[in-house]
Amino acid sequence: MFNEMYRDGEIRPEYRMIADWLEANGPDALNEKRAEAEALFRRVGITFAVYGEGGDPERLIPFDMVPRVFSSTEWQKIEAGSIQRTRALNAFLTDIYTERAIVKEGIVPADLIDGNEAYEPVMEGFRPPGGIFSHICGVDLVRVDEDTSYVLEDNCRTPSGISYVLENREVMARMFPELFRSGIVRPVDHYGDMLADAMRSVAPPNCDGEPTLAILTPGHFNSAYYEHSFLADLMGVELVEGPDLFVENHRLYMRTTKGPQRIDVLYRRIDDSFLDPQVFRKDSMLGVPGIIDAYKAGGVTIVNAPGSGVADDKAIYIYVPEMIRFYLGEEPILPNVPTWRCGKPDELSHVMENLHELVVKEVHGSGGYGMLIGPKSTEQEIEDYRKRIEADPAGFIAQPTLKLSAAPTLGDEGLVPRHVDLRPFVISGQETKLIPGGLTRVALKEGSLVVNSSQGGGVKDTWVLDR
Repeated sequence: MFNEMYRDGEIRPEYRMIADWLEANGPDALNEKRAEAEALFRRVGITFAVYGEGGDPERLIPFDMVPRVFSSTEWQKIEAGSIQRTRALNAFLTDIYTERAIVKEGIVPADLIDGNEAYEPVMEGFRPPGGIFSHICGVDLVRVDEDTSYVLEDNCRTPSGISYVLENREVMARMFPELFRSGIVRPVDHYGDMLADAMRSVAPPNCDGEPTLAILTPGHFNSAYYEHSFLADLMGVELVEGPDLFVENHRLYMRTTKGPQRIDVLYRRIDDSFLDPQVFRKDSMLGVPGIIDAYKAGGVTIVNAPGSGVADDKAIYIYVPEMIRFYLGEEPILPNVPTWRCGKPDELSHVMENLHELVVKEVHGSGGYGMLIGPKSTEQEIEDYRKRIEADPAGFIAQPTLKLSAAPTLGDEGLVPRHVDLRPFVISGQETKLIPGGLTRVALKEGSLVVNSSQGGGVKDTWVLDR
């Protein structure tokens, strides 16, 4: 297992400042600071919800005090690879709703698109402004050694977690200002400006002056409501709910005490199915009647576009390297994890013969649920999962069990290695870019490979050094 803090038993240069800081403070003082940080998170309302478990669903995501550190050279590869991948995914989404060239060339099977529950026929023939379906894309990465990171999955629909990236940094800078005095840790606090600029760049051409931006939330009962309100405050834009909005003459308006105000770009944080009751779920009270027609008529831009979720599919994931070659004429910078489609008979045979060694996932699964981690499962769990695969082979993919990198994490008695992943947030507008840092999630349970907050994972501040 690769420990990101060490090389050949010696502390890597990127972590030298962290090692000195840890030695100067000691675990007791840092654990006191961790409790202080968690009290601060709860006071400002940084919680997430887990439904269906009974009791109070509001929880804090555990915050680890030890930052994860990337050198500028390491980050350059992550940045370039994440941008490349996002550009290809946006080209793919535009293509599958228009010419379908990648299908005609025999690269991506049509049934993976047409049979995908996230595919939205209402978007057929439509090209969004700038050819961008996914304006905010989360690329989940895992590292296996000093030189190799794999893309684990793509999040093109409504990736969450950016509020933790920014709040983690705010808390670390407030509690340990000495760590930032050198100026070598690159800032992340310009994310709001970057997102607002990207949204303005895809505004409809017939705006009345400066484009008006807003964020659409399903309301305060949503598990990510804190993030919705946080982003609205950060960007200085309105946070609205469906009943606050209406469509007239293919334009979107917000009800205000001074009369209707036009909204030009709407960052929606609700699912496709609730977005427009005239097109999707007729019983939706969360969306805006007529907004899809307004979008297709050029009266408003929706961020992210309906139908973007096709690219989140774990069966589609397999073809992203070919998308990069097909649309961009480039070789992938960040590789996929080797993946087998259980819907293909020869690959299914391999998976069934090797369930003890593989990680098997539902094609439409998320949150770390519904997985089989072969090496950590009992014989009965494996046999039960085998029956699930046999009942619906096309609903599953399988991957080797990777030896994920570990990062130093604060335990009760000192540092312990724990597995981590990384989600950079790629913003696409007139340009495609990302802030130097991302959401590092950490599996706090010893030996666990599951970093999701809903299953006990925590988060870390993520540093990118300026040199």
